Amino acid sequence: MAQDSLFETPEASDTSEQAGNSGSVGWRSPKAADQYFHPGGHAPLAARMRPRTLDEVVGQQHLLGPGRPLRRLIEGSGEASVILYGPPGTGKTTIASLISAAAGDRFVAMSALSSGVKEVRSVIERARTDLQLGQKTVLFIDEVHRFSKTQQDALLSAVENRTVLLLAATTENPSFSVVAPLLSRSLILQLEPLTEEAIKTLLERSLIDERGLAGRITASAEAIDQLVLLAGGDARRGLTYIEAAAEAVADGEELDLTTVKENVNRAIVRYDRDGDQHYDVVSAWIKSIRGSDVDAALHYLARMIDAGEDPRFIARRLVVHSSEDIGMADPTALQVAVAAAQAVQLIGMPEARINLAQATIHLALAPKSNAVIMAMDSALTDIKQGNIGTVPAHLRDGHYEGAKKLGNAVGYVYPHDDPRGVVRQDYLPENLRDRVYYQPSEHGGEKRISEFIGRLRRIIRGGK
Repeated sequence: MAQDSLFETPEASDTSEQAGNSGSVGWRSPKAADQYFHPGGHAPLAARMRPRTLDEVVGQQHLLGPGRPLRRLIEGSGEASVILYGPPGTGKTTIASLISAAAGDRFVAMSALSSGVKEVRSVIERARTDLQLGQKTVLFIDEVHRFSKTQQDALLSAVENRTVLLLAATTENPSFSVVAPLLSRSLILQLEPLTEEAIKTLLERSLIDERGLAGRITASAEAIDQLVLLAGGDARRGLTYIEAAAEAVADGEELDLTTVKENVNRAIVRYDRDGDQHYDVVSAWIKSIRGSDVDAALHYLARMIDAGEDPRFIARRLVVHSSEDIGMADPTALQVAVAAAQAVQLIGMPEARINLAQATIHLALAPKSNAVIMAMDSALTDIKQGNIGTVPAHLRDGHYEGAKKLGNAVGYVYPHDDPRGVVRQDYLPENLRDRVYYQPSEHGGEKRISEFIGRLRRIIRGGK
């Protein structure tokens, strides 16, 4: 049975409890469920140190406080199905284990990678039979976003009728990865990255706990602080790192900062190119540029580059942003962004990181205006609402035989014949004659535009 790669699935202790098992579905007693979530000494440290009681859980107090729905579920007084959403190592599987221990008589885990609709329906049928016998079933699905729409739909009736208590965990935003009907039937709980203090508590606990390193070594305050920094809010990562570093320390000795640095080379930036973290980091980068925080913009750019993001994607976003949030306030922003995109194509990485950084700095420091995108969207709104009108006759094509007989191009005034280079003339359809789409801001180059665009419109439209 597939899990989160931290621990192996224990063999079922009683074959009678595996009716309907197809290789990816296993029916288990509460005792076996405990083995599933809490494997023995052969498992990695992160799996062995998974909390067994609510008192051992650190962090997530916004969900675990007195009277909160999650605490009621863990204490056995709640019946709602739950989708746990959050970054890796924040306690999703831990919370699922605590709920399963309190809420059901039967426990079943499914692999999203190897289970199909047939297996889902088999689980539900067995759960329905057990419910008639007074036995509640807890169904745990890790990485539920990997289930297809059809598989998720197959769960709807069972969740709605409480044939099963669904515990689903995902690292991706369920709003994008879980079907709406299943979302509406479940309690969505978002977990947050653990604080540095919470990670420190877990690391120090692992040094002395019998399930952990059991006092075999000690660790300096500097070493613990470095491990906390490297963990980046991910408990699993922090415990994996301390376990790796501890292997280089003899019994009875101290784990110091040098040993940590030698055995844990670098902090792996949590950034999934295909997942929610991808969109969060990109969003933060764009918003930092828009907000003119050049340092934050460079930070998020560095995270994307370090994680191996496609530089062409980064360049495309710069080109879009240069017009969307800067536009005519600094017309050179588009030129810089396009140049950066061309540089990416010409020289590639890692050198192109410098070009991307230059463009990011230029755009972050540029005066900002959204007047271009607002003007375009305003014009599109008219089109979509049917406010189109007829092209004025004097603007129509007059280069074909018979055009003048139709009145096409008759009366058109050539602007270059006027010393001002602009003339009184109707350009918009008659029903939109007074429409104004582009409204420049007072920022950067648009301040100059705003000073003369009013005069232009008065000459063109015949106003004062």
